[in-house]
Amino acid sequence: MLLLGYDIGSSAIKATLLDAQSGKVLANATSPKTELEITAPQPGWAEQNPATWWEHVKKATAEIKSKAKKAEFDPGDVGAIGIAYQMHGLVIVDENQQVLRSAIIWCDSRAVQIGEKAAADIGPEKCLENLLNHPGNFTASKLKWVMENEPGLYAKVYKAMLPGDYIAMKMSGEIMTTPSGLSEGVMWDFKKHELADMVLDYYGISPELLPPVVPTFCAQAELSKTAAEELGLKAGTKISYRAGDQPNNALALNVLNPGEIAATAGTSGVVYGVGDKANYDTKSRVNVFAHVNYTNQEPRYGVLLCVNGTGILNSWLRKNVTEAMSYEQMNALAGQAPVGCESLAVLPYGNGAERTLENRDLGAIVHGLKFSTHNRAHLLRAGQEGIAFALNYGLEIMRGMQVEVKTVRAGDANMFLSGVFSEAFATVTGAVVELYNTDGAQGAARGAGLGAGVYKNYNEAMVGLKSTKVIEPTNKLSEAYKRAYENWLQCLRGASK
Repeated sequence: MLLLGYDIGSSAIKATLLDAQSGKVLANATSPKTELEITAPQPGWAEQNPATWWEHVKKATAEIKSKAKKAEFDPGDVGAIGIAYQMHGLVIVDENQQVLRSAIIWCDSRAVQIGEKAAADIGPEKCLENLLNHPGNFTASKLKWVMENEPGLYAKVYKAMLPGDYIAMKMSGEIMTTPSGLSEGVMWDFKKHELADMVLDYYGISPELLPPVVPTFCAQAELSKTAAEELGLKAGTKISYRAGDQPNNALALNVLNPGEIAATAGTSGVVYGVGDKANYDTKSRVNVFAHVNYTNQEPRYGVLLCVNGTGILNSWLRKNVTEAMSYEQMNALAGQAPVGCESLAVLPYGNGAERTLENRDLGAIVHGLKFSTHNRAHLLRAGQEGIAFALNYGLEIMRGMQVEVKTVRAGDANMFLSGVFSEAFATVTGAVVELYNTDGAQGAARGAGLGAGVYKNYNEAMVGLKSTKVIEPTNKLSEAYKRAYENWLQCLRGASK
């Protein structure tokens, strides 16, 4: 049997065709080949057209079919489909399932003040005790923004959903969501194990605008005849899994139990630890959501640290500083500069409000640049070190929540392909980094197998998952990284005043 997984990212749509028995990847695809556009109608805003995601789902599927050998791929052999997606976004549709406006995506900052007022009015402690977060700049607050600023459009809303729910709707014609999804929108009450009425009532949002709730792993829907024709797949194929990209990344890395930690460094950078206790940060600088294997009887919480400006900083440097070098060439050039970049520091906060900074939007800052000393190599390395330092800054918050950081698992991709970044991250955090031959689309395919009953348990679903590389902290450079991190912290403190 074959399993098909999709990862609906803000940079690209990825797809993986997996042989369920061996765990072997038969084909993978990415569409588009350049990064998807994120529009910003106003500073701090970030939007994408959901129809664009669907077009690239179709293109990625076509590429999968062309890459897979004929003997290995028959649409009828695909037993289940899984969907991973960019978290915290808002897609709204009318009763005909037509999208009413561009999606307000994860790095959009327009609802920050709405969320801050909600936390103050509802009560910060009450929010943390029931939601494990403040309402913040999450999906519920974004929907409230539409209500306040686009009332005519809001009156037409039939359902509000997350990006993955939209893709599942396009595939099946059915609209639904999961407890994990609702929790990432801060619309799940962990004490009551149901919709968070305290948030919906405060915002004046009718519960009828939210989709019915189904488990993360189950036969959620089936591929419709129309979608099957568009995708070139078989009608009736089960859609049996959906999850936000970070919980899904953890699943892809077999990070499911308390004490296990996953990381990713794509457009944004995330460290995601799993716990079994409803702990929270009193300032809501890191967030807690229902993990993919969360149940009322055996709760599993995902503690999520996010730095918005990660791969997008590296991408900006590539476009604007390097004359379109390849990332491999950039990484090699960055390696020519010394640790600490001779006191050059980059704060990578140029992609909207940052949760670790209490939802402030500092913008990216280059500090200590000296024309007589620094060159492109210094700037590229300072960017990569700055990302690693920003992640460690967030990890210090997680450590205060009793999250122990000894080993971190990550996919062998994105920023972890850089020796500079990997060394800096491992050394400054003191963690051993294990890289694996996996990504979000592969995790979605494995999740589909679990939801469809192809795999009996999580261990079976990890067949074929292998570690490709282990990165130990570099002890001989630990003092140099310590000094560099202290310099970076001083820059952050000065910028935060």
